[in-house]
Order: sequence, then C-alpha cells, then structure tokens
Amino acid sequence: MALMFQEPALFPWLTVTGNLELALRQRGVPRGDRKRRASELLASVHLSGFEKKRPHQLSGGMRQRVALARALALTESQNDDLPTVLLMDEPFGALDAMTRDLLHDELERIWRERNLTVLFVTHNVREAVRLGDRVVLLSSRPGRVIQEFPVEFARPRRIDSPDVATLAATITDRLKEEVSRHGS
Repeated sequence: MALMFQEPALFPWLTVTGNLELALRQRGVPRGDRKRRASELLASVHLSGFEKKRPHQLSGGMRQRVALARALALTESQNDDLPTVLLMDEPFGALDAMTRDLLHDELERIWRERNLTVLFVTHNVREAVRLGDRVVLLSSRPGRVIQEFPVEFARPRRIDSPDVATLAATITDRLKEEVSRHGS
C-alpha cells in the first residue's frame, strides 16, 4: 500500500532518481537494482530524461508524476498474493485543468497495466466520476458514508462527456442536499 499526497512531498535536495531510489530502498530493493528500477518507473510516467533534475526544476505536473512513480515503487509487492493498493489524497487538486486531464489518462493507463486498487479522494465530483468505478459520498462531521453511486459506463471516459456530466450532476445534487441539511 502506498499514499500519494495533495503535494508531491519530494525531497528538494535529492534528484528525481534519488527520490525514487529512496522509496525503492524502503521496499528492500537491492542497491544494484535501484537505479535501473527508478529509470523504469520514470519511463512509466513519461519522465525519462529528467533523472538528474531536482524538484524545483520541474513543473507542478511533473512533480506529481514523480510522486506517482514513487508511490508505484512502494506498491510493488514482493508477494503476488497481496492486493496492491494506492491511496490518493487529492493529488491533482492544485494542477491546471489540462495537466489534470492528462494525469487522469496516465493514472487510468497505469491502473490498467498494474491492476491496482486505487482509493482516490477528491472534492471534484466530475473527477470522481471520470476516474471511478464507484463514487462514495461522505458526510462531514462525522465523516460517514451517505450514499454510493456505481459508475457503470464504458472507459475511457472524458471529464466533459455527457455521461460523466449527468452522473456528476446527480451526485452534486445529493451533496447539496446533505450540505443544506447539516450546514457544511
């Protein structure tokens, strides 16, 4: 299991490769394999050629791609019987719309390739519908499940597709109902 935060949380004094190698070291990957594995992870998020850059030299979207590669390094199971879970806490919230949409595509590709279970937390209802197999609507104070919405239309999905918009509107209406009942 791994967690991807709202902010990339990269070590600024390490290169991109150094940030990935640290995660691989935590997973017990032998020293001789770390650089090669870090290179493979960077290729999987389309960042080959940026191995020696430091976080401040990257755009926000690129930093989030490095954070995603680091999370992927932490999800690689030594035991194929264990499920691979990636917890994502609003990882694309600070990105511009175009970069966010591109990262949605990347996440979906990686999810398919790696057969991951992803728990994606977001306040963006369309993003939830675009990415999810189901959307779980939570209340505030205390957080509890108030309704689940299955997302049963085909992939790939676009954030601006009519199916996504329609289900997002239904969920938003339910959310507004909940907010008006509880005040927040």
